[in-house]
Amino acid sequence: MTGLFKIVDAVSRALSRVSEVVTLVLVASMIYEVVARYVFSAPTIWAFDISYMCTGTLFVLGAAYALREDAHVRIDFLAQKMPERVRQLVDAFVFVFLLAPIYAGLSWYAVPRAWKAFVTDEVEMVSPWAPLMWPFYSLLAVGLVALTLQILVTGLRAFVGVSVNEFELEA
Repeated sequence: MTGLFKIVDAVSRALSRVSEVVTLVLVASMIYEVVARYVFSAPTIWAFDISYMCTGTLFVLGAAYALREDAHVRIDFLAQKMPERVRQLVDAFVFVFLLAPIYAGLSWYAVPRAWKAFVTDEVEMVSPWAPLMWPFYSLLAVGLVALTLQILVTGLRAFVGVSVNEFELEA
């Protein structure tokens, strides 16, 4: 099982690096748009599309790594009052039996949707730029699959009673 944990953690880490690149693309495109619009009075037709596509994908691609690093916001006023092992079992149950199936369903929908967009050369219909949609949908699908796997691994770690840091020390 530790091999699975390592693979999923490595994928999450790699996708977080991709989200860093997407962030740079977002920042560069927005700077370009602002300069083009306000300095040269020549706004682009693609800036809005790039901004929503980059913003959507960077959050989804970084979500698995954020979960791995326990960087998501938690409201744990009730969990603090529970014994450690009970808290781990509650987390395990929620991650494995509640969240993993939900995100697996989202992934189950996203992967064929991305493939359909690729096969049909789908473009954004309401945009004057009309970009191809498969790169956007594909990154969303990859991010959702990675998040699903990281949710499952996080739940399995909680069942075993091992945190990410303890797991890294053992490996």
